[in-house]
Amino acid sequence: MGIVGSLIGFGIGWWVLGPVGALIGMFLGGQAEEMAVSENKKQGMPYGSPRDGFVVSLLVLMAAVMKSDGKILRSELDYVRNYLRNYLGEVKAGEALIVLRDLIKKQIPLTDVCHQIRINLNYDSRIQLLHLLFGLARADGQLSSVEIDTINRIAGLLGISHLDYQAVLNMFFDNLEAHYKILEISPSATDEEVKKAYRKMAVRFHPDKVSHLGQEFQKAANEKFARVNDAYNKIKKERGLN
Repeated sequence: MGIVGSLIGFGIGWWVLGPVGALIGMFLGGQAEEMAVSENKKQGMPYGSPRDGFVVSLLVLMAAVMKSDGKILRSELDYVRNYLRNYLGEVKAGEALIVLRDLIKKQIPLTDVCHQIRINLNYDSRIQLLHLLFGLARADGQLSSVEIDTINRIAGLLGISHLDYQAVLNMFFDNLEAHYKILEISPSATDEEVKKAYRKMAVRFHPDKVSHLGQEFQKAANEKFARVNDAYNKIKKERGLN
């Protein structure tokens, strides 16, 4: 069944079809693809594990971000390796890196790929993808303008709102302006508006929103949630709120 089958436990689904399937096609056996097409026709809709689709989407989009500035840094590969090792385990992380290295060599049709991801992953999963892409881009200690532009384009193609994009982007900066953007409000907001915004964003970025991806990726979502809490606490301290 090939390395991809081993990597994700072979929850055959939408990812073996379309542009995403074409990109990882060299790792898929013909029998697997035939099974997927047959089953999709029977079901009448895309199916398969949400986690599997998320993992494949993450690898494809990570490759696009890593290629965007024309150089593949060791710090980026180390970030990916450590991240995948934490959430997939040693063996599957190694397999994922093999897939990623092959993807890096390919031309990635972002518009088509993101369209396929958009119609098959829910909004909260796409937000989680965005957060992980920014983590990758900042692996070398800075966010380059080229990487930001690429992720901005991906966010737009994935149907992520501008406010949510700004909220996630600013989780990687530590200043008062960024803290307000994480809560999707301006510094002129009233104290009551700050509290209301915090409650809204705490719900929006709660780890339970991605529980369908499995416990390992739900844990990864804790970082977003922690950034929301940190932004709120720092705004409260600056304003002298209880």
